[in-house]
Amino acid sequence: MPKRGKKYTESLKLIDRAKLYDVNEALDLVQKTSKANFDETVELAVRLGVDPRHADQQVRGTVVLPHGTGKTKKVLVLAKGEKIQEAEAAGAEYVGGDEFVDKIQKENWFDFDVVIATPDMMGVVGKIGRVLGPKGLMPNPKSGTVTFDVAKAVEETKAGKVEYRVDKAAIINVPIGKASFGTDKLTDNFKTIMSEIIKAKPASAKGRYLKSVTVSTTMGPGIKLNGQKLMEK
Repeated sequence: MPKRGKKYTESLKLIDRAKLYDVNEALDLVQKTSKANFDETVELAVRLGVDPRHADQQVRGTVVLPHGTGKTKKVLVLAKGEKIQEAEAAGAEYVGGDEFVDKIQKENWFDFDVVIATPDMMGVVGKIGRVLGPKGLMPNPKSGTVTFDVAKAVEETKAGKVEYRVDKAAIINVPIGKASFGTDKLTDNFKTIMSEIIKAKPASAKGRYLKSVTVSTTMGPGIKLNGQKLMEK
């Protein structure tokens, strides 16, 4: 086991590892475990009772967090015609077409957090799919990043839209804000994303759906919540 730092060890003493915490109690405690010299992100990790190998047990979607994530995302919109003006008016940092594809290919340029593309640009986007995909930046209709309504997509991204997606280990990892948000805002964000994950339960999933629910800061230890209570609400 790797040796933990002093701050992590101090934070660990605040947590009862055998206890399953209620939401408010856990989110109040997660702020106390934030001891880094920067505003740590609060992360939610949910292990689901699904088999991601089956297409009908994929859990994926997007949601706009009521208080955002605490991070301002830089948006690249790949579009043409009047959609360029719409994206610029909505606040996208970068808007264009082939010139940005070339910049990514030739200069390894990635000064953006989200890529939004209109459907008629996907042929061009395909040229950089191999570099966007591994970074989780490839536009996708399911996440709302392939659309002709670029203004709405940009505005939602800026407002704090996050994507949740189960990985190969049946775990969803998603940020729910910053430690500085306070318990009330973190609770609002937590309940919003958890509600969506619960609604997205596949009909084919059998047995216990929320196998574990944990919150933690970037540098802090995990705090386990009572998943059964969350399902009952």
